[in-house]
Amino acid sequence: MAYRAISGIGEFGLIDKIAALAEPTLHTIPELITGIGDDCAVYQPSAGLLQVATTDMLVDQIHFDLLTTPLKLLGSKSISVNVSDICAMNAIARYALISIAVPASFSVEMIEELYSGMAYAAKEYGLAIAGGDTSSSRSGLIISVAMIGEVPAEQLTHRSGAGPGELICVSGTLGGSAAGLKLLMREKEIMLEHIENNEPYNKSIMADLKEYGNAIQSHLSPIARLDIVRLLHSKNIRPSSMIDISDGLSSDLQHICRSSNTGALIHESRIPIHPATRRIADELQDDALTWALTGGEDYQLLFTIPKEEYEAIADNKEIVVIGETTDEEEGLLLSDIYGMTIDLKTVKGFDHFSS
Repeated sequence: MAYRAISGIGEFGLIDKIAALAEPTLHTIPELITGIGDDCAVYQPSAGLLQVATTDMLVDQIHFDLLTTPLKLLGSKSISVNVSDICAMNAIARYALISIAVPASFSVEMIEELYSGMAYAAKEYGLAIAGGDTSSSRSGLIISVAMIGEVPAEQLTHRSGAGPGELICVSGTLGGSAAGLKLLMREKEIMLEHIENNEPYNKSIMADLKEYGNAIQSHLSPIARLDIVRLLHSKNIRPSSMIDISDGLSSDLQHICRSSNTGALIHESRIPIHPATRRIADELQDDALTWALTGGEDYQLLFTIPKEEYEAIADNKEIVVIGETTDEEEGLLLSDIYGMTIDLKTVKGFDHFSS
């Protein structure tokens, strides 16, 4: 298959390609008056709703590695991580503005693959890709997504509303993304070692990873928990606080407690760890609990809720109670399986600028 250089169609030709891929998503949002093609997208929110906005950046060699990340999945993930932020406000994502900086070595087909993943995810979440910007890049691929969502005023949820004596809940399972990333990094090292030694790389090795497909998928193609938000809305429940787990359970729980001026006590035995994570951690001689606490990129929802409201969602198997909020002076603690307590402030999650 012959690939076309982006320089052959120019910036505006590339924008036309992107617009064609994004166009089907525009029809999902009737309130979107103007999409790609003008200086701004125009959106008319329904009466009684609040708009929420977020933005997130994915940078080559920081958030992803093109040796281990298919472009279509990268496109899908760039949408999902922003939808997850919108979900963390108990809101529904409506449209996105996407900007990319692209190395000159990229082909048109590579960008089409990236945007086909974005368009697929956008349609799955029921949102529109309404515009954006393009630029050349001398330092790898950069994706920046700005996203707008909406929420009824009475449902808006911040990180700062928790009080002592409330239940701490988490959706789904944790640690799967970290486990998947560890496996992909191991495979990359094996491949590069073979190349460095001028040895043939046996691609059939990848077949050994099929049994870990769910963990790898958790990392490459996370799914924002829009279903949990819709459940909460259907039950007319507003969590007292909520955040999505992007930096790890420990760090993100600390964000809630710091914003809400509370402490917390969570229990190791209640933390829902991804089914493949313990097996992968054992194989790599690492610790599954550490991955769940600090690995990040699980994009599950962590929220607090008064005990009397929990009964309405207690039968949902995707929501697990892992502990309770406490008075601020009691600190942030993890009770392990041996009954010992660990200060969660010493358990650090992902930090872009840590040494």
